[in-house]
Amino acid sequence: MLIKDQIIDKLKQNFNPSLLNVEDQSEMHRGHAGWNEKGESHFHIRISSSLFSGLSRIKQHRAIYEALTKKLVKKIHAISIEIISE
Repeated sequence: MLIKDQIIDKLKQNFNPSLLNVEDQSEMHRGHAGWNEKGESHFHIRISSSLFSGLSRIKQHRAIYEALTKKLVKKIHAISIEIISE
């Protein structure tokens, strides 16, 4: 299973998002540290969920990293997160 699909599955299971977009931006980082010619090294997550309501930005990001699990995060060089308020 692709890393992108694993990210989507974990975020759907944990946050029941009203909006979810996971973009593999690896090609934009060609030649940079952590870049992998196979892709799936740099991701941008755009998400909205009522479960983030009332949480600080740091707690929102921590919740996402916890949902992705250490095993999955170790496979990724960089993740950028954009949380959209509901």
